Amino acid sequence: MSIRYAAPGRINLIGEHTDYNLGFALPIALPERTVVTYLPDDGAEIAAHSDREQGDVRIPLDTAPGDVTGWAAYVAGVVWALRQAGHRILGGTMAITSDVEMGSGVSSSAALECAVLGALTTAVGLRIDRIELARIAQRAENDYVGAPTGMMDQLASLCGEARKALMIDFREPTVRPVAFDPDASNVALLLIDSRAPHQHAGGEYAARRTSCERAAADLGVSSLREVQDRGVSVLAGVTDPVDKRRARHILTDNQRVLDVVAALGDFDFGAIGEILTDSQASMRDDFEITTAHIDLIADTAVRSGALGARMTGGGFGGCVIALVPDERVDAVAEAVRRAVDDAGYNQPTIARTHAGQGAEQLD
Repeated sequence: MSIRYAAPGRINLIGEHTDYNLGFALPIALPERTVVTYLPDDGAEIAAHSDREQGDVRIPLDTAPGDVTGWAAYVAGVVWALRQAGHRILGGTMAITSDVEMGSGVSSSAALECAVLGALTTAVGLRIDRIELARIAQRAENDYVGAPTGMMDQLASLCGEARKALMIDFREPTVRPVAFDPDASNVALLLIDSRAPHQHAGGEYAARRTSCERAAADLGVSSLREVQDRGVSVLAGVTDPVDKRRARHILTDNQRVLDVVAALGDFDFGAIGEILTDSQASMRDDFEITTAHIDLIADTAVRSGALGARMTGGGFGGCVIALVPDERVDAVAEAVRRAVDDAGYNQPTIARTHAGQGAEQLD
């Protein structure tokens, strides 16, 4: 009997690159999902097929890092990480379909990992805490695929709830749902896909992580989270000026997460918009992970009536989110399209979105 398991992509409202610094973030799960249809058997491999690729990829259950590359490495990584954690899994066939955009910063990789995890664990009756599932998926991405990401994407995909954002504290870690329904306040959350793909496994992401680790070492702590309550003045103890800027982004974006959560309690989307725009400036100037293309989209959205806008995701391309009063949605979208066209970039896709349901078994 086949098992169908779905897991969503995600966008991060605020708190970028804070996860591996044991800080805070506030993602939402998206309505778009990856669905795995898994027919288990007693064989020694999984034959995986994606609706986006030609042919099957055969993944031995005893796979090891380096054996499988490309999109199927995320499937193989989950197989490997589950077995490394001491769990039994079965062979079989796995058909994968998805409407989560790839390469856009909405975490298609975590959606795939979490859907595969759900299918494999359901088949053998494993009941694993969702935070531990996120750790397994993160290990698949870090140690099998080779992308040095934090755990935010997997937690968002696994724990998402409709009309809720997830206040994540990565030190514990803990996940606390927070009401997030801008539509009820006549505000749209626009997801603007620049159509400029980003690359998480590239050296720039790893370089940012290393820079933060150096800053923490200069301050005599194991992570920047340990100095969060001391304010940015503590960064006088960081030797390298670039590392200092990177650390300043982390400390200030952590505070912005807390400020957005407080503003959500007051339904103050105007204040939230201003915080998003501040985060965009921090990512541009201190963390240096935006691009001229992304900056143009975010700046144009704000100038044309958005309450605020920022890049979301690991950086160097991907998507911008904007909070926009209902009556300004068409004007903002048109202004962004016109500015992007005038600059010679690819036309973006612009869609209203909302917080969706996390990973779940279907049928």
